[in-house]
Amino acid sequence: MEGSRWTRRGFLKTSIAAAGAAPYVIPSGALGNDTIPPPSERITLGHIGVGGRGTALQKEFQDLAEAQSVAVCDPFKDRREERAAAIDSAYAEDRSRGSYKGCAIYNDFRELLARDDIDAVVVATPDHWHVPIALEAARAGKDMYVEKPLGVSLAQDFALRRAIHRYSRVFQYGTQQRSSKYFHMACELVRNHRVGELKSIDVWCAAGGCGGSVDPIEVPEGFDYNLWLGPAPESPYTSDRCLARGGYWISDYSLGFIAGWGVHPLDIAQWGMDADGTGPIRVETVGIIPSDGLYDTISTWDARCWYRNGVEIHFMSEDLARPIVEKYRVHHDHGTTFFGTEGWISVDRGGIHAGPPALLEAEVGPEGVHLTKSKNHRKNFLEAVRSRGETISPIESAVRVDTLSHLCNMSARLGRPIRWDPDREAPIGDSDAERMMARPMRSPWTV
Repeated sequence: MEGSRWTRRGFLKTSIAAAGAAPYVIPSGALGNDTIPPPSERITLGHIGVGGRGTALQKEFQDLAEAQSVAVCDPFKDRREERAAAIDSAYAEDRSRGSYKGCAIYNDFRELLARDDIDAVVVATPDHWHVPIALEAARAGKDMYVEKPLGVSLAQDFALRRAIHRYSRVFQYGTQQRSSKYFHMACELVRNHRVGELKSIDVWCAAGGCGGSVDPIEVPEGFDYNLWLGPAPESPYTSDRCLARGGYWISDYSLGFIAGWGVHPLDIAQWGMDADGTGPIRVETVGIIPSDGLYDTISTWDARCWYRNGVEIHFMSEDLARPIVEKYRVHHDHGTTFFGTEGWISVDRGGIHAGPPALLEAEVGPEGVHLTKSKNHRKNFLEAVRSRGETISPIESAVRVDTLSHLCNMSARLGRPIRWDPDREAPIGDSDAERMMARPMRSPWTV
């Protein structure tokens, strides 16, 4: 992969050398300028999944001069064509100079991955496709930005981690809160003991949903439903199955918001308590699993996760968290609160809070713990693609925080606590939980 990239980017230099003394005029667009690198030096991106989240990510990468989107893929024909047209319009200036050849359109992600001129991919599909596509991307030599959550089973998560290491790929997890000022500040203050000895952490996020039509209807024209299902069980198409809510709240395709939303505040909890390389030793969850309609992931939950260091995470859906959070701060629909012997610090996308407030005025000196700093999650990924270094949300922390969601889900569905060995990454004395670590995949898909 590296060889193909630098061979392509060295084209201008090689061509000029071969021309000898013959006069040659290089278009200004080919040379770039102080802020915009020439096309030959931009990281080429393929976007797999361009629905709501995928489109948002593509636009954010498009705003970065270091990258150039060259291909899109989606089983919805209208989505992929609309996004490709928008990309072509955005890059019209480059295209007029002859440096941009247009955005390619694909229905099948495997065709996109087969291109050797694509450096990295952005995976923003429904959850059940995240790991299968990421695995194929690693094998194809692509670096990757993968939306959260990871796999629909822990076996998938572990397989992807092995592949990332085996193929030496750069991986960025879509837990972009690590690249946000207030989340970084909160975690750094906690890691430097500004709340004293850390005792417990409240974590909460949006609850799931129920309902969803189960009435079969015709598959819309221009939609490759069989490919959308992929490794998931074959099921009749319904009006709600392939909408965003279906992808989030149907257990064939996801764990629900206990993972899809919960991973954000849980990730901050793990980062703040320095647990990126470990996990809980015991998890106990009670939750409500809808029984009517199409949606069958856990909609409301109350989970507790205990760690070897004595810290307890209390992870709740927002409906249960509200009366608890309102006792000490203004409520927000998601957040992470660290409680210590000297006070508390709480953070969400709306801001940062503390009790006492003076905790936020404490500076971290040069000898303190300084966490990796990133102002832009997408740019952090591109910088790692260039340097071959580690991103701010690497595969290990991704697997570890995903494990929390899986264990909470397992405990709720089994109706009992789960003891967990964070070193072996396996349940202790629980064959049912062991079986839940993997799930079958529809042929021909495997991990």
